[in-house]
Order: sequence, then structure tokens, then C-alpha cells
Amino acid sequence: MSKIAIYPGTFDPITFGHIDVIKKSLKLFEKIVVAVSDGENKKYLFDVDERIKIVQKALFFDLKLNKKKIEVIPFTSLTTDLCKKYKSNIILRGLRAVSDFEYEFQLAGMNRKLNNNIETIFLMSDVENQIISSKFVKEIVKLGGDIKKFTTKSTIHSLKQKL
Repeated sequence: MSKIAIYPGTFDPITFGHIDVIKKSLKLFEKIVVAVSDGENKKYLFDVDERIKIVQKALFFDLKLNKKKIEVIPFTSLTTDLCKKYKSNIILRGLRAVSDFEYEFQLAGMNRKLNNNIETIFLMSDVENQIISSKFVKEIVKLGGDIKKFTTKSTIHSLKQKL
């Protein structure tokens, strides 16, 4: 297997917590596939195409990360199927707090049952970003608060336009 890792999530919107996980994973893997979920079981502020553009602007325009090492894609399939498609045996997941662990542990176990060649690697964002969630960022914007400490300039612009 090549050193490709799949980082699935909703990214509605991307935050500095997500970005920490991406930056850390770039030190470990040759390529990161940021897989933007378009599952039907969630209500999104941004549709999948908008979220992909927001992620791309944040990573490549705001932060100037290497486009050759990161691919941003939509997906609706099982993450394990996405791993097969990209010939990856690594799923990346970010952990913020202990409260995330139980869900992430169960998800990793289910993915392992679906394909026992797949490993889930948990990365924590930096301490100052561990409390950030997309849900709170959206709520703060709706209430007129400042989110500069939580996400990139282009993401803030997209949020303000949407809300």
C-alpha cells in the first residue's frame, strides 16, 4: 500500500482543528485525501460542492498548502470503499476531547470489521484548537461573534455570505 491516507468528514465548515489534523498527517503520509461526506443523515449548512470549495480555498489559498499532497473530493460511499478506490489502508480521524473517543472508537471498530486491512489513526489537534467544532463556529457566526481564532479568512467570508 502506498502512503495515502483518507481523512473523511463533513467539514461544514472546515476549522483550525481539522486543519491541524491535515498538517500533522502531511508529515506522516505522501498524500491526504480529504473526503467531504455528502451523507443524507445530516443537515448541512453548505452543500457538498460549497464545502469542497471552502476546504480548497482554506487549504490552498489561505494556507498555501501543497496541492500535490492533498486532494479534496466528495463521497457518499462507505469510507472503507473509498480506501479501496484510493489504494489506502489508513483512515485519519481527529480527536478533540474524551467525549469524541467513544464514537470514534466504535466507528474505527466497524471499519475494521468491514475491512480488516484498514487501520484508523487518531490525531489530536493542537490544544488551543481542541475545543473548536463546526457546530459552535456556525452558532457563533449566527450570533454575530468573532470566529477569527477558529477558521480561515476565506471560510469566515463564506460563512458570513451564507448566513
